[in-house]
Parts: sequence; C-alpha cells; structure tokens
Amino acid sequence: MSGAQAFGAPLHVAGPEGPWEEVCDRFESVGRAVVHTTWGEWLTAALLDPELRALLGRDRPRYRQSPAAAGRLAFAVSRVVMKHTAAAVLGTAPAALDIAYLPGGQPALRGFGGELWLSLAHTEELIVVAVSRGGPVGVDAEAVTRRVSFEALQGQVCTPQEAELLAALPEDRRAARFLRLWTLKEAYTKALGQGMRRGFATVGFRWDGDGRAVLADDSPAARAWSFTTCLVRDRYLVSEACRDTARDTARDRGQGTGHVAGQAAGQVEDRLRDDPGPLAATGLPPAQTVRS
Repeated sequence: MSGAQAFGAPLHVAGPEGPWEEVCDRFESVGRAVVHTTWGEWLTAALLDPELRALLGRDRPRYRQSPAAAGRLAFAVSRVVMKHTAAAVLGTAPAALDIAYLPGGQPALRGFGGELWLSLAHTEELIVVAVSRGGPVGVDAEAVTRRVSFEALQGQVCTPQEAELLAALPEDRRAARFLRLWTLKEAYTKALGQGMRRGFATVGFRWDGDGRAVLADDSPAARAWSFTTCLVRDRYLVSEACRDTARDTARDRGQGTGHVAGQAAGQVEDRLRDDPGPLAATGLPPAQTVRS
C-alpha cells in the first residue's frame, strides 16, 4: 500500500452514514483528514434531512437566493458535507455547529477558533472538505481534463522561475504541470485565508529531490507547510496545503521538531505526473498519489 493510501489520500464518504470511523482514525493519526464525495451522492439524504434548515444555518439565505437549481443544490450539499465532517472529528451533532466565513471567504467554526481549521472545494460534481487540528488547511480540486492556457495566464499564475521551467516543457506536459501548480497555489492561498485575493504569481513553488512540492521560499516559516496532490475518482486533481502550528511554536522557542508537518505519521509524498490525458485513462484506484 502506498503512503498516500495508508495515510494521506482523500477518503470517500458516500453519504451521511460515513465511513466516519475511518475519517476519525485518520484525523487522530495525523491531525487532519480530507474527504471527497459528489453532491449527487448526498443529495437525497440532505434534502430529506429534517434538520436541513439547521444544517444550513446562516447559509440558508444564500442557498435560497441562488438562482440556478443545480447550483443551489450543490451549495446546500457542500455545506452539509462540511458540517458532517467537522462534527465527526469533534464528536458532536452536525446541526450543533455554526459555520462563519473569514474576510477571504475561508469557512470557520464559531466557538472553535484555534481548535479546528476547515477548507472546502468543489468542481463539477466533486466536493472536497479538509479538516485540521494542527494548523490552517486549504484544498483545491480541478478536473484533469481541464485545459488552462499557459500562454494567456502565465503572468498571473507563475513566478518568472516557474514560467521559465514550464515554457521549456512539451505542450502536453506543460499543460499538466500548469494545472497542477494552479491547484497547489489555490490550496495554499485558501489556507492563508486569502484565496483569489492573493496573486498566484507572488507565491513560488519548487520540487525537492524526492519530487515533492515545497515553497520556493526556504525560510523556517515556509518549511512548516506541507503539500500533497492526489488523483481522485480517476479524473480530479486534489491538492492540499497544511501548516503545522506546533512546528511554528517549536521554531519560535528555538526547538526542532525533527520532521516536516505530517511526516512523522507518514506524509503523502507529492510527485508530478506529466500528462493528465493518460493519467485519467490509467484506471488507477481512487486517490492515487500523483507521481512522475
């Protein structure tokens, strides 16, 4: 079994019934968990839930005001999934939780500041939720078949060093790596609570000797961040960014922690896969780590 499958791969949660035990075990083991599902899998259970009004909470007006039916239902289900995930790891009832939003749009639980960090991503039918007790977390997801124009967007997304490296690749490999870089940057800026307000070109990534994505800034603060990218449902790239605040505290006290966030419990190694076309057609099991 790969490290991704054992410790860090996003877990499939097909409905309100779980499997929450597996999610809780992951959370207790490494301090964070990422779950994925589709809004269609949860739709019937969410709409028939007598506690839907309470589950939506402060999001209910926004849900009711969404003009498109599909968008409204996907919005509702994503919030229900997020509350169920948070409630599972906290050992409480989903309807007892109240979700607020920080200025950058990042979800947060009222009354649990500093105890649990949340992040939400959705694309097409996919919904991804991340929870962390160790520090800020962010997730992003994109279909591997999506084509983003490197020529048109490199100045907005890439640092000069990244753009130079990508420009030297063949077109298919460039497109795959550009999309991968996009998801990493969005996950990171969401974890920072800035989202799209933070210019992606101000954030640089590089690949270490093992092929893992790391921040180009080699400061101690940057080294507290860990990044993973996995293939989910054979067609989506899901990237996660997580900061270990315990490592920050130890660094401030002049102590070493001896490992990067999550590595002691088997952090998923994050490797590049060049071509998303073959990647989608490989028949790899869900949540396979993206590899070169």
